[in-house]
Amino acid sequence: MNEKHTPLLRLAKREAMSSGKRWAIRIAAIALALLAGGIVMALAGNNNPFAAYATILDGALGKKTAVRQTVKNFIPLLGTALAIAPCFKMKFWNIGAEGQITAGAVCATYFALFWAGRLPQVPLLLVMALAGMVGGGLWALVPAFFKARWGTNETLFTLMMNYIIIGFVKWLQGGPWEKQPKGSQQIAQFAENACLPKVAGVYCGWIIVLVLMVLMFLYMKYTKQGYEIAVVGESEATARYAGMNVGRIIMRTMSLSGAVAGLVGFLLVSGANNTLYDGVAGGVGFTAITVAWLAQLNPFGMAAISAMLAVLEKGADTLQTRMGVPVAISDVITGILLFFMLGCEFFIQYRVIVRGHEEKEAAK
Repeated sequence: MNEKHTPLLRLAKREAMSSGKRWAIRIAAIALALLAGGIVMALAGNNNPFAAYATILDGALGKKTAVRQTVKNFIPLLGTALAIAPCFKMKFWNIGAEGQITAGAVCATYFALFWAGRLPQVPLLLVMALAGMVGGGLWALVPAFFKARWGTNETLFTLMMNYIIIGFVKWLQGGPWEKQPKGSQQIAQFAENACLPKVAGVYCGWIIVLVLMVLMFLYMKYTKQGYEIAVVGESEATARYAGMNVGRIIMRTMSLSGAVAGLVGFLLVSGANNTLYDGVAGGVGFTAITVAWLAQLNPFGMAAISAMLAVLEKGADTLQTRMGVPVAISDVITGILLFFMLGCEFFIQYRVIVRGHEEKEAAK
């Protein structure tokens, strides 16, 4: 090949890399991220980055109250990452988890507001959870049907549906579900029997998402449906050749994804907030995408990364109050860490070839 027409830098897929090398790259990436974050804090006027990192850990894990808040941050992040994992495995880009969480929260809230006086706590919570899953599943089924039937762009479709359901909740807040007296633009707090009980000082959603983590691992790795998801993700043509109904698999998988996201919506309104408002999802639908990719769609990896981000989120609040670090700097540090971690996964998968270097290696 004429060297003049060869790019100076190009990418090539790596051959299999040993587990030791992969983890060495990941550890190096985290170390570089912490160094870069320290430089940012130093530029912001904090001359002791080590003390800042110690403050983050202490603020997230130093006291029982802090640990409980960290766990509360962890619950929806892991639950949502688990929800979108089957879709992403199938290469259906579900960017609508925010909306599916909100749809599930709306359905659960209906029973919390209007059935609390008819049912005792356990049956009511079960009905709310089922309603949340049905609501989230049906909301996710809409873009799945259009994708399966007409090949629409699922990224745009699911993204737009987020704003539809959030606008609907705003209407409920200022309309039929607005608490008395009118004018508050808020929905009433749930009755006691519509709230999830606490275990170890935190609502029991953490138990639910950990059980869900194991179930999702088994579903994706050992079931026929999990195998079909993987085949469709590799090649729709191959799946059709093997006799699989790709459209049905897409709709089934998206319904499952939406149902899990709807369950997260139930956990948020019944456990974390005890009411419904338009920002109930809190952005976890988008953050969970990063969690799922960093974990390479492994449910146990998602738990570890969700825990790390929950620690950063809670610790950043403490960093602001104790050391006067602007909240924006805390967000920058989190972004730097995610950037380096995503970057290291890229370099684990690909290698950069400099013009002429490959020929020199071959000549040796």
